Amino acid sequence: MSHGVDLAPAAGPAVPDHPLLAAVSRLLERLNSALLKLSMAALVITALVLTYSVVSRYLFKLPTDWQDEAAVFMLVGVTFFCTGYVQSLRGHIGIEALASLLPPRMNALRLFLVDLVSCLFCAFFSWKSWTLWHEAWADGQTTSSTFAPPLWIPYGMMALGMSLLTLQILVQVLAHLTNKPAGQRSAP
Repeated sequence: MSHGVDLAPAAGPAVPDHPLLAAVSRLLERLNSALLKLSMAALVITALVLTYSVVSRYLFKLPTDWQDEAAVFMLVGVTFFCTGYVQSLRGHIGIEALASLLPPRMNALRLFLVDLVSCLFCAFFSWKSWTLWHEAWADGQTTSSTFAPPLWIPYGMMALGMSLLTLQILVQVLAHLTNKPAGQRSAP
């Protein structure tokens, strides 16, 4: 079982053998990297917004009605926009209790099945997120606060992030099916 601290840092996402999958993987890598940078900036802005809120309420007794929703909206974006990047590095939490007990071929099958089930779940989650986004957009739904920002914003970020995660996992599932065994690969 690994605990993260004893793992070597990842050099980056594994590139699939198939040329089309490799191109999609590189495109996803660039998009995920851009979303990661955007998410880092949003996280800093969220911290500043919440700090402003606390200081303005404490020192100046000024109520703010927008900061909580702005922070939550940005945190939704940060959370969902980074999932594809983390998946590309296989950084999501996984239970590896069986990995050391199984033979390599069975472990590869286990990884494939986990990726396949994860892809199906994330595809369903993406579909439901897009239906929520569409409903919020079509009905003009807003939050119940006086600030009342539109709900299509967080639903859209959730739907886009989950769609990118689904695509990332799909590329990894297809790479399982198309990659040559490790002993048959040519050196880059």
